[in-house]
Amino acid sequence: MGIGEAFAREFAARGHNLVLVARSEAKLYALAEELRRERGIRVEVCVEDLSHVDAPVSVYEFCCQHHIKIDFLVNCAGLSQAGYFDDIPMGKLDDIMMVNMMAMATLTRLFLPGMVSRRQGNIINIASLGGLQGVPGLGLYSASKAFVITLSESLFMELQDKGVHVIVVCPGFIATGFFDHAGHNVKKIRLPLSGVDVVVHAAMRGLKNNRMRIFPTLLDAILVFSQRLASRKTVVRLASYFAAVNDE
Repeated sequence: MGIGEAFAREFAARGHNLVLVARSEAKLYALAEELRRERGIRVEVCVEDLSHVDAPVSVYEFCCQHHIKIDFLVNCAGLSQAGYFDDIPMGKLDDIMMVNMMAMATLTRLFLPGMVSRRQGNIINIASLGGLQGVPGLGLYSASKAFVITLSESLFMELQDKGVHVIVVCPGFIATGFFDHAGHNVKKIRLPLSGVDVVVHAAMRGLKNNRMRIFPTLLDAILVFSQRLASRKTVVRLASYFAAVNDE
């Protein structure tokens, strides 16, 4: 769904074979069949719940068993829970950290050696503007996206001479079903919502132009630049205002 589906359609349109990974089995198979039929590409389906600690290894082993070499790894799975940090159930806490950080890092670590050995590969990590500062009401989510940003930036530099390009995409609010799952009332958000295609097209341009951090819209870039002009406390307050998670 959402950004993941949009990336699948974009790569399929470019003639790439795909491995689709998610926990929604019926949706995966329906999308796979559609893309096979319309694009004439090979599409494999790997049903895994990335909140499970062994899921990334299972995805990697699936690709090895099917003799699939991964040239593009897109880490776009994400979870959140709107509300105060001390209200997040402990199980949800674990799920968010596992999906947003550990699954992303583990999948990258598993597939990276093959890319380096071939001196060819691309890793697209989806973060968020929320990862550039704390967001009250989305504290754990914003912290997890800060992890994605800093790891991606480090890898960008580490891999420059190894034929592997890593980018991190930092969109603002995106119109998907993400907010409903997170318990975040989208009607209260004080920033415009972008479509998923905006994120995908920005990511592809960023890869082509050897960018490190990608801000999909002009507003995203302006918001990031404006942080230089305000105190850190003000930046966090503004993030809280725009997200409007805890507004009654």
